[in-house]
Amino acid sequence: MAQPNDLLAVLVDADNVSAAKIGAVLTEVARFGTASVKRVYGDWTDTKLKSWKAPSQEHVIQPIQQFANTVGKNATDSALIIDAMDLLYTRRFQGFCIVSSDSDFTRLASRIREEGVTVYGFGERQTPEAFRNACDRFTYLDVIDEPEVEDSSTAPTRVPSPKLRGDTKLVSGLRLSITTASGEDGWADLGAVGQLMRKQHPDFDSRNWGYIKLSDLVRATELFVVEPRPAGGLRVRSKKNGA
Repeated sequence: MAQPNDLLAVLVDADNVSAAKIGAVLTEVARFGTASVKRVYGDWTDTKLKSWKAPSQEHVIQPIQQFANTVGKNATDSALIIDAMDLLYTRRFQGFCIVSSDSDFTRLASRIREEGVTVYGFGERQTPEAFRNACDRFTYLDVIDEPEVEDSSTAPTRVPSPKLRGDTKLVSGLRLSITTASGEDGWADLGAVGQLMRKQHPDFDSRNWGYIKLSDLVRATELFVVEPRPAGGLRVRSKKNGA
């Protein structure tokens, strides 16, 4: 579980991420801890990366220069991986945030997790499954666009109930997580259900379906009952359990 005082290293692949996204990414990162190190990697002699200058200055992100010495070889990825391992060996960080949609970072994410350090991934929808699953948590960039206002025209479109019920992966995942987290009465803590879902599917996020809160997504399926817990928070159970 992330803590507000966790120290995080944020490593950004400028060749693979739009500069316009970085503000929203850092806002999301702040939910998990403090971005103690912020670095963005690229060949800054390439005019295609000039859009990074202003956001790098605004968010105090250190640009790391890496020349593209050989055509067809991604030297930027190598530089990011080497720095990540150097930072990992300092034992200072509780988490690493890798901002890229590149599958080349799959092994890096796995290696960091082998040390018991949390990995947060950020990338586009087309990010290969291997990299997504190598992270503890993976967030799609399109669901964290600023401003994040539920009734805004820029907010993700909510998936209607019939389509949610037809989403086999979502429904089966929720049922399994609720069963795993439930007591003898069939009720499960909603927070625990969310954690179990992310352990099975690191890219699980209610915002992927257009719902800001997990409770709203679960209610929208119309397959589960969500209500306040006597001790605080929310609990959930399947309607099949007689709710």
